[in-house]
Order: sequence, then structure tokens, then C-alpha cells
Amino acid sequence: MYNYKNIVLTTLFSLFASCSLMLQAACVDAVVLVHGNTATPASWNNTYNYLISKGYSSSDIYRPDWGSKSCAACNDHSGSEETPVRNALQQALASSCTGKIDVIGHSMGATLAAQQIDKLAIASQVNSFVGIAGAFRGLLSCGVYPYNVWNSTCGSAGLSVSSPFLDGLYGTRFGQKVYSIKSYSDQVVCSTGSCLVYGIHSSSIWGENGSYTYVLGHFGLQTDTAAQQYQLIK
Repeated sequence: MYNYKNIVLTTLFSLFASCSLMLQAACVDAVVLVHGNTATPASWNNTYNYLISKGYSSSDIYRPDWGSKSCAACNDHSGSEETPVRNALQQALASSCTGKIDVIGHSMGATLAAQQIDKLAIASQVNSFVGIAGAFRGLLSCGVYPYNVWNSTCGSAGLSVSSPFLDGLYGTRFGQKVYSIKSYSDQVVCSTGSCLVYGIHSSSIWGENGSYTYVLGHFGLQTDTAAQQYQLIK
């Protein structure tokens, strides 16, 4: 009888330990995926499905929907565009079982996410920040502020080179680890024939821990690099 009780207790202990390990393994950073100008949360479907295949649950993934879908030139980094992204970051932090989040932004969504991380002062709670095809140093097609700035997207709160918005963002840290994913075939960032702003690829982020270059277009950088994105946040 004594041996039987010991066997039962040992078995129960092993079961509890196994359950505990399973719960720990299931605990991942919440992830915020911020789409680009005029895009929708569905533009992240490849990344979303890949994360689900790696053990994330739908409740771990936040995809804020921001900005006008019909007027690309109307969107900037000020006002109503900010609110959905800010709310998603706060909700992700509140629900994350690790107390940390990972943030991936594409195109204008990358700079918008970076801005909100800075405004909320939560960089220390962002484990990995990944900027995909972002124009962190500005778009040459938008001109150099304040010259040839012809719409909101290129304006003072937009992506003209040396805009007040970008100058205010420069040098800021957006996470404990910061990465960029870029291309020299990017038809948006490199639309003038050059991707370089003052000699540096505009999608590169100051102080980054790594930068990954693909032979992909602007939108392929988002949809076709899901495995790389996962590697950078896991």
C-alpha cells in the first residue's frame, strides 16, 4: 500500500509538472502587426497564419485598422491615424502573459508604430521591433521638408525627408531589439531610383540589431517574409 501511494503521488507530481511546462511553453509575447498606408489588417494574413502554426493563439495577435483606405495622400502620423495603433499596443501589453510585446510594422505602419511606442514610453516593454519597408529616413518622392511637400503623407507629420515628424523620431529606441527588413527593389521607398537618404537605405533604423535585405517588392516584403519575421520575434 505504501509503495502504491508513492507511485500515485509521483505520477500526480509528474502530471502537474508536465502541465506547468506546457503552460510555460504556451506563454508568448503578444504581437502587434501594423499595416501600411491604405492597407487593411488582412494584409498580415500570411504572418498571422504562420504565427498560428507556431503555437500562437488568435488572442495573442493584434492587428489594428487605421487610416483612410481611399486616400493615401490624406494619411499621416497625426490624429485619428494614431488612435487604433495606440489602443492595440496598450491592449496587447495588458493581455500579454510575458509582460512584453513584439511589434511588426509595414511601410507607413512601421513609422506609425514607432511613434506610438515613443509616445507611450513603452520601448522597454517591447521585446522586438521589426520595421518592414519603412521610410524611417524619409521618402525622396516626398521631397525634403519644407520644399515640394505636396500632401499630408509628405507633410510635417509625414514622410518628407527631414520632416519635423521624422526628425523628432530620429535616434529613438523602439524596443530592446530592433530590426529592419528592406529591399533595393522596393517600388515605394526606392521609387525615385534610389533607396538612399544621405547615403543610408531609408528602411534602415538607427541602432538596429540587424537588417535583412530581400529581392522583393514593397508588398512582397510584408507577405513573403513571415518566417523571417517569426525568427526575429520568437
